[in-house]
Order: sequence, then structure tokens, then C-alpha cells
Amino acid sequence: MSAATPPPAQPPVAPPAQRRVSARIGAISESATLAVTAKAKALRAAGRPVIGFGAGEPDFPTPDYIVAAAEAACREPRFHRYTPAGGLPELKDAVAAKTLRDSGYQVEASQVLITNGGKQAIYEAFATLLDPGDEVIVPAPYWTTYPESIRLAGGVPVFVDTDETSGYLATVEQLEAARTQRTKVLLFVSPSNPTGAIYSPEETRAIGQWAVDHDLWVLTDEIYEHLVYGDAQFSSMPTLVPELADRCVIVNGVAKTYAMTGWRVGWVVGPRDVIKAASNLQSHATSNVSNVAQAAALAAVSGDLDAVVRMREAFDRRRTTIVRMLNEIEGVDCPEPKGAFYAYPSVKALLGREIGGQRPSTTLELAEVLLEKAEVAVVPGEAFGTPGYLRFSYALGDDDLVEGISRIQKLLAEAR
Repeated sequence: MSAATPPPAQPPVAPPAQRRVSARIGAISESATLAVTAKAKALRAAGRPVIGFGAGEPDFPTPDYIVAAAEAACREPRFHRYTPAGGLPELKDAVAAKTLRDSGYQVEASQVLITNGGKQAIYEAFATLLDPGDEVIVPAPYWTTYPESIRLAGGVPVFVDTDETSGYLATVEQLEAARTQRTKVLLFVSPSNPTGAIYSPEETRAIGQWAVDHDLWVLTDEIYEHLVYGDAQFSSMPTLVPELADRCVIVNGVAKTYAMTGWRVGWVVGPRDVIKAASNLQSHATSNVSNVAQAAALAAVSGDLDAVVRMREAFDRRRTTIVRMLNEIEGVDCPEPKGAFYAYPSVKALLGREIGGQRPSTTLELAEVLLEKAEVAVVPGEAFGTPGYLRFSYALGDDDLVEGISRIQKLLAEAR
């Protein structure tokens, strides 16, 4: 018998294409607020007189006594070494005491995790609470980081739209309409970034009770708790609804209250099992927060609130000015923010009009026109889930604020 004819050689099979960046990380968008701020700084460095309304940080220096505490910590040998991943014990004690002082909510140090800023607090809280596919109800407009943190943790953000007609406040009825069998967490933010909206104690209590009735968790961001104006009142949900305490996580930090955005110290307050699990995560992710920054935060939260009182007076003055000047522009509708340091006007009536030789059809395009023609940097509403709006931070000097809005007034006065 003759030998069988061997089959023809087959070309080698190419391995499947590999991603250079994982789909999970590749899906993350850059922080729009940081991007706008960076672009404004770059233009100023190039010699252009750009005024930036993008940055969400106080324009005041960190108070001297806080800086002095950091300087002393630099010379203390124990701070030259690793410390507990979950935070300095004395800082956790101080955060617990500060929470009782400012919110009327009593917790113990074992219910506190010190984090590298508020962003890490938010991510670690969601990562600890969510399994893949769990849904989180997120009122919009929302701060740009919230949906990204939820998705990174495997969750699914479910948005509830609000607008200027309601003062950017969601109702229990809207939240209930968004609830499904997969809903696990409600994100609650008051005062709000980007709108400055604040829920009244009655509204906060009603939403908290709704969450209790449906066995939901609540993650409440209280970073702007001390920046409240007029007759508005900050209220902490677990204080008003004590039965929610076992299913409530609070995130907060020193950034806004004490002008410490660059120090990167935040915290999570919650049930002990959640805090222990989040601490385990942090032990592998970053270990302890910088000891020098923690020492500064300890001085901040243990001290009085005189510094924030002075800052709040300045922000209140600027708030009045920016709202008045924005509402003087035809086609702009700016509700009065009750807290934080942001104005969030509707500019829908401006879209499609000729401005500076262009006809922007979106607020992304309008923001570009304002930057190019008026040399003013703002953040478009698309970054916050609500096209048709612009966010203005009024945490900048009074003179720059007036100059910046005056430039916009002049440019838009010529719109047709």
C-alpha cells in the first residue's frame, strides 16, 4: 500500500488580539472638571488671561495652625514609618467626635476609615457594597466621579433627572419609579455638586424613611456640610432616620471645609463590618494615608470652625454676585444655590444662536466658544449628565468673578 498523502500544512493561527488597556479601565473618562482646570492653567501659562470657573476648590490657603501641625509631624519619627492602614487611631477618634459635634450622629472610631481624599472614600464604599449588576440610584445632575466609581465597582448607575424647576431636587416618587429588584444603594448628596441644591430636613427624612422601607443602602456625601447659606439647613440622614444607621455609609473629608484639597484626606463612616471590609481593601490598594496629611487633618477636625466661617462669608457674597450677573444675561436661568460653591444655570435658550461667529448646538460647544472668545473656562452640563447647563465654581476671587462674568455678558450680548 502506498503511504497516505499528508494533509497540506495549515498556516499558524494568530492569537486573538489583546487589549493594551483593559475594557474596564479603558471605559473610564477623564474627570471633566480637572480637564477644564488643566486647560485653563495651560492657557494662562501660555500668556492668555483666562479666568477659570472650573475648579471645585476654595481659593483660600490652608489655615496656619493646620500647616504648623503638618510641619511638626514631619519631625516626629513615628510618622516616618507605616501606620495602621485604616488611619491614625487619634484621627479616627477625632473624626468620630467631629461627626457627633457637627451632625449629631454618634459613632465610634471602629466605624471610621481614613482615606486618600473623598474620591477614594467613594470608590471604596461602592466597591465594598456592590456586587456585579447591583443598581445604584443616582440623582442627576451628578458629580462626574460618582458613575465612574459605581461602574468600576461592578455596579450599574440608574439616573433620576432633576432640573431647575424643582431646584434640582429629586422626589420620593421619582426615586421609587427608578427602583427595581436590583436596586441596592441610593446615592444622596446634600449640599450638591454641581448644583448647590440642599434637601430640607423634611425632604431628607422622607427619603431616608423610603430607603428604610425598601431595605436599601444609602451612601450620603457630606463633604459640603458647612457651606450652607441663608435659611438653608444641612441635615445628616442617619441622624434624622436612626433606623437607617445600619445601612448607611457617610463619606466626607477636610478638602472643602478647611481649604485642604491638596492634602488628600477623606473618610468613610459606616457599620463596622463595612468599614472593616473597606479597610482590608485599602490595606492592599494604598495602605495608610500620608501621616503628615493625617496630622494636619487631626488639627483641622479637632479645632474650631472659625476658618470656615470666614470662607463661607466670602462664598456667600460671591454667590449673590454670580447669580445676579448670570440672570442678567438673556437666555440664562440660574436658580439660587443654597450650598457648596457652584452655580448651575440653564443655558438651553442660548443654543443655536450665533455667538462669536459660531452657532453652538450643545453646551460642550458653548463652553468651547466661551473659552476661545471670552477666555473664560466653565464646565459643560454633559459632564454632569444634564446637557443644556453650565457649572460655574464661585470659589475664586471677587474681582476675577466679576471680570469673568462680565466677559460672558459682553460676548452673549452680541448673540443673535
